[in-house]
Amino acid sequence: MMWQITDNKDWAYLEKKFDWVGVMASVPQDARHHAEGNVAVHTQMVLAELQQLPAYQQLPLQQQEILWAAALLHDVEKYSTTVCAPDGSITSAGHARKGEMRARQILYREVSTPFHIREEIAKLVRYHGLPLWVFDKKDPQKAVITASLEVNTRLLALLARADALGRICDDQADLLYRLDCFEELCRENECWGVPRAFENAAARMYYLMKEETSPDYVPYQQPNTQVIMMSGLPGAGKDTWVQRNYKQWPVISLDDIRRAMKISPTDKSGNGTVIQAAKEQAREYLRRGCSFVWNATNITRQMREQLISLFTTYDAAVTIVYVEVPAARLLQQNTQREHIVPSAAMERLISKLEVPTLTEAHEVIYQVP
Repeated sequence: MMWQITDNKDWAYLEKKFDWVGVMASVPQDARHHAEGNVAVHTQMVLAELQQLPAYQQLPLQQQEILWAAALLHDVEKYSTTVCAPDGSITSAGHARKGEMRARQILYREVSTPFHIREEIAKLVRYHGLPLWVFDKKDPQKAVITASLEVNTRLLALLARADALGRICDDQADLLYRLDCFEELCRENECWGVPRAFENAAARMYYLMKEETSPDYVPYQQPNTQVIMMSGLPGAGKDTWVQRNYKQWPVISLDDIRRAMKISPTDKSGNGTVIQAAKEQAREYLRRGCSFVWNATNITRQMREQLISLFTTYDAAVTIVYVEVPAARLLQQNTQREHIVPSAAMERLISKLEVPTLTEAHEVIYQVP
């Protein structure tokens, strides 16, 4: 059955059904870039323009629904990021990044959405401004190649085109020219509508982690140790997955270390002690060339990056295993755990969730419904 965020696309209905749509009319925009008015007006114009694009009309129906939902959600976090300056200018810095997080929460908690569709929409929201501003980046080539590993650049360009057309501004012609240039840049770098291919995972990681390198470079040194990094909300089933698949491997469990040290999960300074003890244990294994499992929530990219940097320093290949269950089942499983996470803490963790991608590790495995 085809997924839809809603089968009723009437704006009045959307405003009543979704509170995050209802507030859009109260969010102003800078008249220099959005003379059409507030976010609600702009979003309706974007949706209308998207549906008129021939390239959109030629897409399979499921992809049309994915793009339509992304267009509806693309400015969802302008509500929380918009700042009106004394000089009359209006900005919404960071709305795309926050929008990705909000879109993920909406499609996880409020609208039942298959995992891969949810993540495709979240990434379209995250990168929706990239096609217009890629040439302002320090390294435009790396920007499009990296994005292609997380989002379909062809669909992204369609969303950006609708975004550019669905507004009233003096520089619209320049915005559309930028979109044409974005497409050419993607084609030149073999990532137009497809993820950029690399010789192997080590070459991809080397390119992403180093500056001023070629995507065609293949490092001579290949990883000689493997680290399995678990990722997922408490109660999602990480321990069960480890027991089923890596029972014979050494496991570094932050929960086990914390309990052995009698440190509460809410003790911030104590948690630092736990992490340092776990890292020292990891270094021991890495120095010996011993593969192991790092078992913790690791739900934010920042958490994972710090650890992956440590592991790759010792030439380890890192596989992230992300485990997820539907929200209702997650909350139910949490109540059945020996060590229950308080509801308020679980809600905070859900709001922080950043699903791992191939831009972070040698391999990412998704254990999802």
